[in-house]
Amino acid sequence: MLKIPDRPEISVVIPCLDEEENAEAIANAVLVQLGSVTDDFEIIFIDNGSSDRTADIVRSLCRRDARIRLIINTRNFGQMRSPAHGLFQAKGRAIIGIAADFQDPPELIPQLVQRWREGANIVLGVSETKVHSSLYAGLRKLSYGLQRRFGDYPIIPNATGFGIYDSKAIQAIGELNEPEPFVRGLLVETGYAIETIVFKRPERAAGKSKNGFFSLLDFALSALAYSSKGLLRAPLYFSFIAMAAVVVTVLGASWSIAFGQNARMWMFAALLELQFGLLFLFLGVLGVQVRLISDRTRGTPLVIERERVNFTPED
Repeated sequence: MLKIPDRPEISVVIPCLDEEENAEAIANAVLVQLGSVTDDFEIIFIDNGSSDRTADIVRSLCRRDARIRLIINTRNFGQMRSPAHGLFQAKGRAIIGIAADFQDPPELIPQLVQRWREGANIVLGVSETKVHSSLYAGLRKLSYGLQRRFGDYPIIPNATGFGIYDSKAIQAIGELNEPEPFVRGLLVETGYAIETIVFKRPERAAGKSKNGFFSLLDFALSALAYSSKGLLRAPLYFSFIAMAAVVVTVLGASWSIAFGQNARMWMFAALLELQFGLLFLFLGVLGVQVRLISDRTRGTPLVIERERVNFTPED
């Protein structure tokens, strides 16, 4: 049985959920591509509470090759927390994240490794995504637009999470102690230079995608929430607008009174605007406080593990 070094050159992290039809195939494909560039690597599967035979299949792979490792979560912890936990457990000097369903092409692994060896800290895969409907395209465009407008750091459109990261970048993200890390955004927040590689995203090899409309919507909203302080401050902007409207309305009421006209509707409008202004002011201050509380109370575990395979007691 092949043994794994204490600090491999490359770690490959493969998040999976109900991937019994793809688990062995993706492992073999990754082994072939890694074998063409290095023999100093590990492959970590992190199973996010699969209900099929995914964990059993990967266990059998672990028995055949000690370079393949497995983490099994006690339940599904979501598509942000589980992959991030897998990245944090990797020991490689560079870490590759890749999907189990072949929508991230393993054939690009040698190119990713080469660019990292040439000095790139982060290389993200950017997919030429096939758009199946105008509604999906519009929602996708709206999501990226909101992230650009309100996000604290720019999000790279169509980055899938597939790519290679120097271990120091992953370590920097881990030190942030985010309870639900949006890794693609946090990579930008670290300040390390990011390069991209464009690829055409193939169809899923087998099985059914877990990313339906509502799961993608949830992911987009979570990404926006976790990458934006500006969004929490948005009610303050509405408050200032409402207060400015109050001033204009009061001036209108004064003008009406000065010319002997009834100012009742003006005053009613001013009171209504004042109420909205105070409400948005309260919500804005509350949002900022919530963000401060979140910043001060980080430390929630990303996942709870049920089992580890091919890890040493020191890992």
